[in-house]
Amino acid sequence: MANAPAPYRIADLQDLALELRRFAGERDWDAAHTPKNLASALIVEAAELLEHFQWLSQEESRNLPSATRAEVAHEIADVLIYLTRLADQLGIDMLAAAAEKMALNAQKYPAISPR
Repeated sequence: MANAPAPYRIADLQDLALELRRFAGERDWDAAHTPKNLASALIVEAAELLEHFQWLSQEESRNLPSATRAEVAHEIADVLIYLTRLADQLGIDMLAAAAEKMALNAQKYPAISPR
């Protein structure tokens, strides 16, 4: 039995971006990690995530078996990894972009009832 790899210590999106940058650099992947390629890989991973829910009812999708839930977690991680790598390549602060988009959405879609 092979030894399990040591877990990464990632506290926030900046840590994740730095770890992914290091990881890709150590494997000489930077030439392949263009924004176009990363966006394409992101879509492939999102489709793999969707595959787990394709024929499920609403109820089934909320109550996944533990093995499926673990697979879904890995697919979510893949989506996050490619999204983070893409944002890093383009110099986009994802949290700032998300905050800006939420503010725009709040204007576009006003709340129906007060909080």
